[in-house]
Amino acid sequence: MLKRSCLLGCWLVCWMAGLVRAELHLITEESPPTSFSHKGELHGYAVDVVRALIERTGDAARIELMPWTRGYSLAQQRPDTAVFSTVRTPEREARFQWVGPLLIGTTRFYSLKSRNLRFDTLQDAAASGPLAAVRQWYTYETLEVQGFKNLYGVASSKNMVTMLKHGRVKLIVAEDLTLDAELATGGLRVVDVQAHLPLMRSAYYIAFSPQTDVAVIERWQEALRGMHQDGSFAEVFQRWMPHAELPAPPP
Repeated sequence: MLKRSCLLGCWLVCWMAGLVRAELHLITEESPPTSFSHKGELHGYAVDVVRALIERTGDAARIELMPWTRGYSLAQQRPDTAVFSTVRTPEREARFQWVGPLLIGTTRFYSLKSRNLRFDTLQDAAASGPLAAVRQWYTYETLEVQGFKNLYGVASSKNMVTMLKHGRVKLIVAEDLTLDAELATGGLRVVDVQAHLPLMRSAYYIAFSPQTDVAVIERWQEALRGMHQDGSFAEVFQRWMPHAELPAPPP
């Protein structure tokens, strides 16, 4: 009888442990207006969406700001970990589980307007000399897959913009949604650069680690659908991104 009671007790403990949801670790970077810190607090469009999803799902979760390279690595290795906002590409598809989309943007090549340069094709860009792009950003991965041999990998958008400003490269690759903030890190403005041909359209997601329980992904995706249905997603989007394209609801 005692043995049976012990077995029953162990089963109940395991069953109740399964009901307790692990705390989720949501990682983001300094990338205004989607995520940024101000006076020690996190703000931004994607931060507001993620907070709304945490509230709707009832999941215990914490949001942490850290450098992109570190967060991107952790989100591939640890269960119950995600990095946002992350562009979903074929090269990244199997590395994560995806919740979104949160944003739709366009990536282009940019040069200094004062240099009056012209690039009409990808071949022109590939022959431009060193082309600065941030390592582990989707832009670097995409160009590498396309066979670009002139990539100059840098650690941050500040490094990339600084190289452009001082003439060390003719071209950089940047996303239109965050262009203002990225240029500002290196002392440039939108009026200082010339936009050239687009590289790709990009959709931004919350990227969860492969080790995260699929039930979490389904719960978060359903919560995002709910935000679309009741209009709260559009409300947050218009507050932060009034000139951007509103993403469609998840399928």
